[in-house]
Amino acid sequence: MRQRNSKYNAKKVIVDNIQFDSKVESQFYLHLKRLQEMGEVTRFDLQPEFILQGGFTDDWGVKHLPIKYRADFLVYYKDSDPKVIDIKGQILPEFKLKRKLYAAKFPLELVLLSYSKIDGGFITVDALKEARKLRKKAKEAKH
Repeated sequence: MRQRNSKYNAKKVIVDNIQFDSKVESQFYLHLKRLQEMGEVTRFDLQPEFILQGGFTDDWGVKHLPIKYRADFLVYYKDSDPKVIDIKGQILPEFKLKRKLYAAKFPLELVLLSYSKIDGGFITVDALKEARKLRKKAKEAKH
């Protein structure tokens, strides 16, 4: 029986002695290093953590841990506001909820990126979804 690598079946990758959850995440790290060398990015942090809701004890004495969101990168650009970047292969229901909680509490833009060779590299999840929809329409029109 084949063992799965993670719950998303992504292979962990090590670059510069840093373990990344996926190959695409490690590629974006290398992309950020190039942007930093070019002066477009002043710095970036790996795995920034945001507390979406603090821990508490409810009226029945049950302790609840804080709800946390750990993004992939926090990127500081030379000519624009910092952005929180998350590399996504797919968007799961749990993330949709965390995204809403994040947006309600934190002012930094949260950008979701995927990698698509067909579309030229890193692309926002929404733009990729739209590009795939257009390709599907064009393919269906041919038949």
